[in-house]
Amino acid sequence: MHTAILIIQCKDNKGIVAAVSRFLFENNGNILAIDQYIDEEIGDFFMRAEWELDTFGIAKDQIHEQFGSQVAAVFDMNYTLSFNFPKPKMALFVSKLSHCLFDILSRYYSGQFQVDIPLVISNHPDLEPVVKAFGIPFYHLPVTKANKVSQEAEQIRLLQAHGVDFVVLARYMQILSPVFISHFPNSIINIHHSFLPAFVGAKPYHAAYKRGVKIIGATAHYVTEELDAGPIIEQDVARVRHHNTVDELVQIGQDVEKVVLSRAIKYHLAQKIKVVGNRTIIFS
Repeated sequence: MHTAILIIQCKDNKGIVAAVSRFLFENNGNILAIDQYIDEEIGDFFMRAEWELDTFGIAKDQIHEQFGSQVAAVFDMNYTLSFNFPKPKMALFVSKLSHCLFDILSRYYSGQFQVDIPLVISNHPDLEPVVKAFGIPFYHLPVTKANKVSQEAEQIRLLQAHGVDFVVLARYMQILSPVFISHFPNSIINIHHSFLPAFVGAKPYHAAYKRGVKIIGATAHYVTEELDAGPIIEQDVARVRHHNTVDELVQIGQDVEKVVLSRAIKYHLAQKIKVVGNRTIIFS
């Protein structure tokens, strides 16, 4: 089923829902999902509507203009119009840890993710056999302080050549430069353990074990220039007890990481995320 997705933001006012619904109804739009939210602090109204496109009375390339003149102009709306086709293209960046990669590829293979994966990029060769087993091109681009600029330029070239829409850092252990991030605003998803910033460094689970933590978790967020401080998409936690070993903490933590990352990818693919400043609104 081909669908259109409209996300709007404007000052809260009477009649907004009625106006949007009327526009869709009068043009034979069968609404599949609609969700709205009012941010009382800033006084803004947010809405996401998705409807069937095949029977819609306005041509696909004219919807944006007609909605703008008939509805958006009346309420001074900021709005985006998108579609659920063609499938978006997602690139994966990995290093050595495999749990998130395996989870994403298995969901992709089983059809849970309606997405194309044209390539995987890594700064290590370790996971190449895994990626190639799924028939996906693998690019090994080692990154050092000396070659970081040139390697990032090559990464950007590859992503653009493959028409990539968004990037997922599936435990990619490199910090992206502002130049790289600027090419994909709100389109780079990262996953990290929720110990940050309390337990930073290469072995956060070891540090957490020494502190006797009772909850561990993970956070998926969009990447911004401020390290690990971008708009949060999804989070979850798991309880642990004093008898859990470090290895068990690592396993529990990795299980949470891959599930949280998967949910974030699903929200992004379904176009259910609205970034407002450094926050996100996740529509149902």
